Amino acid sequence: MTIATSTPPNAPLRIGIAGLGTVGASVLRILRRRENALADRCGRAIRVTAVSARDRKRDRGVDLGGLSWFDDPVALAASSEIDCLVELVGGSDGPAKAAVEAALSAGKSVVTANKALLAHHGVALAELAEANGVALAFEASSAGGIPVVKTLREALAGNTVTRLYGILNGTCNYILSRMELEGLTFEACLKDAQRLGYAEADPTFDVEGFDTAHKLAILTSLAFGTKIDSEAIHVEGISSIAPLDLKMADELGYRIKLLGVAERTKTGIEQRVHPTMVPKSSAIAQVMGVTNAVTIDADAVREITLVGPGAGGDPTASAVVADIADVARGVAGMPFGLPVARLEVAARAPMQRHEGGYYIRLAVADRPGAAAAIATRMAEADISLESIVQRRSEAAAQRDPAGRSGAPVPVVLITYATSEAAIRAALEKVTADGHVAEAPQVIRIERE
Repeated sequence: MTIATSTPPNAPLRIGIAGLGTVGASVLRILRRRENALADRCGRAIRVTAVSARDRKRDRGVDLGGLSWFDDPVALAASSEIDCLVELVGGSDGPAKAAVEAALSAGKSVVTANKALLAHHGVALAELAEANGVALAFEASSAGGIPVVKTLREALAGNTVTRLYGILNGTCNYILSRMELEGLTFEACLKDAQRLGYAEADPTFDVEGFDTAHKLAILTSLAFGTKIDSEAIHVEGISSIAPLDLKMADELGYRIKLLGVAERTKTGIEQRVHPTMVPKSSAIAQVMGVTNAVTIDADAVREITLVGPGAGGDPTASAVVADIADVARGVAGMPFGLPVARLEVAARAPMQRHEGGYYIRLAVADRPGAAAAIATRMAEADISLESIVQRRSEAAAQRDPAGRSGAPVPVVLITYATSEAAIRAALEKVTADGHVAEAPQVIRIERE
C-alpha cells in the first residue's frame, strides 16, 4: 500500500501530537533530540508543528514554544498544519476515536499507542486507512518498547504461527515478582506499586487482566490473520493469588505469571488471559519486575522470545517514533498484515474445551476421608492426578498435634492434561460435598 500525500516527498513530515502526558512529552523530546539522525534515516525531516492537550498551563518539562495549540484533538486531526496525527489521548471511544477517524478520512496517516481503541475498533479503522491510502501504525499499543507488532507482521511473514503468549502488563508482573521474592500479600504489593507509580489509583484495568486482554486481541489478529475479537477472550486477574500459591509453585518447579495466550486449536482460536504456572526453565519465567515478554511459536523459527520494557514514557515513545519514521519513509503495509477483506472471522474456541494441566488449591476440612473423597471426585471426571500435597501450618500443628480438629488445611492437587470442563464439573461436586471451606483456587499450567 502506498501512502497518499499532498506534500513533496522530501518536504518535512509535519506531526501533530494529541495528548501530552508522559508518553507524548517523551515523543516530542526524542523527535527533537534525534532530529538530524531521523532526517538522515528517512530522507526527510520530521517536525512537530502542532499539539493538543487539556491543560495549556501544565509544565511538561518540554518547550512548546512555536507549536500551534488545539484544545480539541479532532480539530488538530483535521488541521492543514499536519500530515500525520500521533494519537496518545487514550480510551476506546470519545475524542481519541473521533480524532483518528478524522485524520484517516482527511488522508493523514495515524500513529497510536491506544490498545483499547484498536481492540474495539481496529478493523474498522484499518479499513478506513486502507480506503484512503494512509498508514495506521500501532507498534506502541501491545508491548511498549518491544517491537512485537513488526515482528509478527513483517519479520515472521514466512512463518505459520501456532501459538503466542506473553507477559503484557508490567504492573501485574511487578506484583507477582514481589510476592514471590518477598512473601508479601497481593494487597501489600499493590499498595507499594501504587506508591511507586507502577499502578493506577484504580488498578482494576491492570490487575484484573483487561489491559492484557486488549493487547492480546491485537496480537492475535496479527499472528493468525483474523479480525480482532476481544469479546472472545477469557479473562481472569491476579487478585486471588496468595503467597502460598507462589510458594507451592516454586517447590513444584514453576513460577506464576499473568499471561495472555493465543493458540490455534482444533476447535478454533483460543484466547485467554489468566494467572499461569510456567516452568522455571522457560525463558518467560526469568522475566521479573515491570518487564514484558512475548514468546512466539512458529514453524520455521520454532520459538522466539522478545523481552523489554512494556511501559513508561521513553520505551513507549521509542515505539511511537519508530512508526513515525516509517510514515516519513513512505512505508505503510496493511495495518494487520493483510487487507481487511482477507482477515478471517476465526471460530472461537470455548474455554470449556481448553486442555492442559492444572494446579488446584483447596481449603479442606482436616478430617479422615476428606482428601480421599476429593480424589474420588477427580477420578469420576477422568482427571488423573500427578501429585497431592497437604500442608498444615506450624500453628495448627501445635494446637492440634493429632490433626483431627476439622479446621481447614490447604490441599494442593496437580493434574495431568485434562479439560477445563472436567475440572469445573469435578470441583462443583467437591464443593457440594462440603469438604472445602472456600472457593477453590485454580491456576492453569503452561508446559514448554
